[in-house]
Amino acid sequence: MQRSDVTRTDGTWVGLSLDVRERRRPGLAVFVAAGSRMLLSQLSRPVLLAVVDEPLQGVDFWRTDAYHSCVPPLRADLARALAGDVERWAHRFMRYLVDAPDSPLHEGRWLLTRESALLPWRYADISHAEYWTSMLVEGHPDGYLDWYLHACSWEVLPLRPMPDADDGRVKAYRKQARDGTLPPVLLWWVSGLDCHLVLDGHARLAAAIAESVEPPLLELHRTVPRDDLVARTEDAVAFYEAELARFAALRAVHGPTVPDGAALAGPQLARLIDELSTARPPTCAWPLPGGVSRWDEAAREVTGGMCWPRG
Repeated sequence: MQRSDVTRTDGTWVGLSLDVRERRRPGLAVFVAAGSRMLLSQLSRPVLLAVVDEPLQGVDFWRTDAYHSCVPPLRADLARALAGDVERWAHRFMRYLVDAPDSPLHEGRWLLTRESALLPWRYADISHAEYWTSMLVEGHPDGYLDWYLHACSWEVLPLRPMPDADDGRVKAYRKQARDGTLPPVLLWWVSGLDCHLVLDGHARLAAAIAESVEPPLLELHRTVPRDDLVARTEDAVAFYEAELARFAALRAVHGPTVPDGAALAGPQLARLIDELSTARPPTCAWPLPGGVSRWDEAAREVTGGMCWPRG
């Protein structure tokens, strides 16, 4: 597996990319049946069942208690050694994801990035605690992801109930939250749900909320395959060169009052290349073996035969 740092054209570190090979089916996988039904399964254990409602305004979900983090418990001495360095944590978390048989990784190119889409949405006049509390999806075992109210703001769905502020693990993390050494919360962007799932760090997120500080984040999602990235980068460069040639032709006719085009085409090229390196294709999903009948069977098993979703 090929791992490499991803930087913007100005040299800013964005995240860590990983080319995964020979892993056709992940241990933590999204399955679909009849379009509107989804099942998140971890090593054949149902973790989350979901149904997209008919007007496409949201998702009913049922969360089981079967999820196990693909990241081993993080020791306090490790947190002190990495001292809140998100870049170093990214390398550590990527190693955990590669080694874990129950992680979401499968064949393709992945990005583990510090630049979550959640970060720009907090307004300056609300606290970190208010913002992150509002982004957490409530409900256990069942709840609703509201696409209408949260369009493009992309909520955070924990894969197990969030611990209380006085939970022992949360108390241990609150000091790290205050002194800036809190390990990042690991999120996984799932396009079919239009939200982020918490893969690891439920207690760390609860600690950040309790202390009203910005939780450090690392977000995992698929990105453009390397071969496609090379081809699309070449297309962007060709467009840049064509624009410079067009401006040169205009200058030849109208004189030096016409700009050379670099001030316009250059930033556009840089933006295109940056966007390509961090692009977010849809999350892969697999047809559920057995289709709707298997999904219905799983729903009966995890809900104890309850009528769900409630129509």
